[in-house]
Amino acid sequence: MSQELESLFRKMFRLGVDTFMVSDLHVIRWLTGFSGSNARVLLNRHHSALFTDFRYGEQVKHEVDSMESVIIQNSFVDTFVDGGYLQGKKLGIQAEQVTVYDAGQLGEKLKGVDIVPVHGFFDEFRELKNELEIAWMKQAAAISEKVFEEILPLISTEATEAEIAAEISYRHKRYGAEKDSFDPIVASGIRSALPHAKPAKKTFSPGNLIVIDMGCVCNGYASDQTRTVAFGRIPDEARKIYEITREAQQLGIEAARPGMPAKELDALVRSYIDKSGYGEFFGHGLGHGVGVEVHEKPRLGKTSEDYLLSGSVFTIEPGIYLPEKFGVRIEDTVVMGKSGVAPFQRFTKELIEL
Repeated sequence: MSQELESLFRKMFRLGVDTFMVSDLHVIRWLTGFSGSNARVLLNRHHSALFTDFRYGEQVKHEVDSMESVIIQNSFVDTFVDGGYLQGKKLGIQAEQVTVYDAGQLGEKLKGVDIVPVHGFFDEFRELKNELEIAWMKQAAAISEKVFEEILPLISTEATEAEIAAEISYRHKRYGAEKDSFDPIVASGIRSALPHAKPAKKTFSPGNLIVIDMGCVCNGYASDQTRTVAFGRIPDEARKIYEITREAQQLGIEAARPGMPAKELDALVRSYIDKSGYGEFFGHGLGHGVGVEVHEKPRLGKTSEDYLLSGSVFTIEPGIYLPEKFGVRIEDTVVMGKSGVAPFQRFTKELIEL
């Protein structure tokens, strides 16, 4: 991470920050490879280090080689001070991670040190993925696709949404994932019109659509995909909505270009759905970035100020949700190249009828 650290140090210098405290575990995983549940990192040019507790003393030796690792004896702050790890008079902190109370406590304990809250300090560095990061996300996507293919035959009038969701989580780990990247969504019938439905103890009924949204984590990096399938013969209206959503999603994939404003791609796909007569039923953004978190920059929505840069990874996931009827969402994770995007997922987007 030496090149990345140098870029971080240059940004710290521009902000007038001498030392930066990292408290977000996702950022710590991205920066150091450490996967434990309790850690801080102090960044400065003279002495950067990762701090964790006794439980991770052996683990940190195997996961972190980019900087010194320190096992705390009391609190993080006491270790920072007693070990002389704080350099300079201005300490940067992650504004979106540290509470007002904790920032106040830091100020009380670190006499003579100015606490400088900085929002989104790491976003610009995390947004562009290198080849290894992309390979890990492709691996995660491949595991999810294998699992998706395996769970389809398990859907029956005896199975429940919750049981299929449990199978997804189990099989993700069985095939090498660390964990789900989010709780799987399995929603059928009128519940498919709930974009973030929680799987219920509800069996599947013939003639219904089923939305399945799932992803897993490999080497700290997430995947995210959604497919909508039909359980038995579905109404013509549902088939029509499926085709509109599929065409809109394909339009988004074909139209995406490097340097494009994210809200422009959102508007293009949204316009297609609107002209088809269902604009009011597409209420969420077109997509979001994916990396060590399943939701990060760039954000693809009406008010987004982000751009779709070469090397960025994000989702394209239009959906149409008719209350008390059904919903459809189709989602791929894509990587932006020099001339357009390439989806990680390969599974068909033609309507599957189980």
